[in-house]
Amino acid sequence: MQTLESLVASAADVPPRPAMPRAVGLIIPPSAFLLDERVFVSLGILKIASALRAAGHSVNVLDLSGIKNFVEALEAYLERSEDDALGITATTPQLPAVFDVARSCRRVRPELKLILGGPHATLTFAAHKLEQKAGRKGRAARAAAQLEAMFDVICVGDGELAVFRALEADSPKVVDGDDHKGPYFMSDAQFDASPPPARDLVDLNSYRYSIEGFPATSLIAQLGCPFNCGFCGGRNSKSLRVIRTRSTASVIAEIEQLHRRFGYTGFMFYDDELNVSKTMVELMDALTDLQSRLGVEFRLRGFVKAELFSDEQAAAMHRAGFRWLLCGFEAGHPRILENIQKRASLEDNTRTMEIAHRHGLKVKALMSIGHPGESEESALAVRDWLVRVGADDFDCTIITTYPGTPYYDLAVPHETLPGVFTYVQPRTGDRLHAVDLDFSSTPDYYKGDPDGGYRAYVFTDQLSAERLVVLRDEIERSARAALGIAFNPSRAALRFEHSMGQGLPDFILRSSTLVAR
Repeated sequence: MQTLESLVASAADVPPRPAMPRAVGLIIPPSAFLLDERVFVSLGILKIASALRAAGHSVNVLDLSGIKNFVEALEAYLERSEDDALGITATTPQLPAVFDVARSCRRVRPELKLILGGPHATLTFAAHKLEQKAGRKGRAARAAAQLEAMFDVICVGDGELAVFRALEADSPKVVDGDDHKGPYFMSDAQFDASPPPARDLVDLNSYRYSIEGFPATSLIAQLGCPFNCGFCGGRNSKSLRVIRTRSTASVIAEIEQLHRRFGYTGFMFYDDELNVSKTMVELMDALTDLQSRLGVEFRLRGFVKAELFSDEQAAAMHRAGFRWLLCGFEAGHPRILENIQKRASLEDNTRTMEIAHRHGLKVKALMSIGHPGESEESALAVRDWLVRVGADDFDCTIITTYPGTPYYDLAVPHETLPGVFTYVQPRTGDRLHAVDLDFSSTPDYYKGDPDGGYRAYVFTDQLSAERLVVLRDEIERSARAALGIAFNPSRAALRFEHSMGQGLPDFILRSSTLVAR
């Protein structure tokens, strides 16, 4: 099996490891829009940390998730650090905080090279490419230009190889790891050979998550989702669309290491859809064997695709320790499922609930409203379906039109309303309208602001944005009451406190230790 270093050295146009390791800081920004920021560790940037460390770089990880006064903590770090460059990851809702981070870096350490990566950069430039292909310059071009103006380098798509090019003095403005024919796009073999996330570079004890009382953490066994749901980010991004799988042996080795080193017996699989993989049952059987060999019992949780779910999969998952599944059913009305291009029918969704319950598996139903053609009837059908099938838990969100989603990428300016873009469903002609947002200043909450409630930036021909919020709240209240499901409490944000002469605490900053090579 190739090592990461040999993969880096063999990739065309990718420079070899520098003779002297350079210091790189990686920043996990806060996510104030979440009810609890310290549940799941940001694995993507920790994969970058592993790649850098394997190639001989000194790596610091500044974890600002859940830190209320994050700018103060950042500036305390910048005053002490000797980093040559800073890499920052960002989802779209994190972007306002990320711009605050970037502005602080420019003010305190203007010589630092700032590199942006993560989902928002990837999705924005995927949308920008689509505009360029169509010969037009639209809002994705403006969003891309905004990122280029703030950061020295943008890494899009896979970052494990692209980050090395981004660190070079002559790096281009955009390093494209989203081009599946380019040198930075990871193959199955490269994904399988890459080291696991550098979880030791964050304080795992400050992340509190459990599955039925078993202390748990998250992992990713495969990349990519091949489906074409209209609301979903990455449908025009190869790195988020093309499936890359790890071998069963690689996944089992990571889980065994997490158990032996950190004591975890609970594992959340953050794959888009576990049962897209043809080796899914093989992985479940290997997990069962691992527990037998270790003499322990695991509790597992993960996502499945409804129309692919089967009794064989459910039985294997229960044997392996799954007691909870998550499934993006999204809608309770056939017209909306068609408009989403979900592929799964209402009958498929109901059958999935029946199979899961038959095999002792609980299901958290992931639902959403605000799709093209959404009406009062179709929105309330979400509530009725949840109650009818006896959902064990659920989320119901108002969809957002992020860059990289068909709802965003294929929308055109509204014929009469300035600042509004309209997506037209190609088969039914149903429409969705969305207010054009400056993502650097508006956190477009996909799960609601814990302090201020939901806001909707979309509307349909039948429902206003304000009415969508009312309906979402009604679905949440009445379905939970009918099913006897409690609301999830939020956790207060942490604060960074200065200590004279002391460094940043472990829950904010951890550093790698270089060994002689």
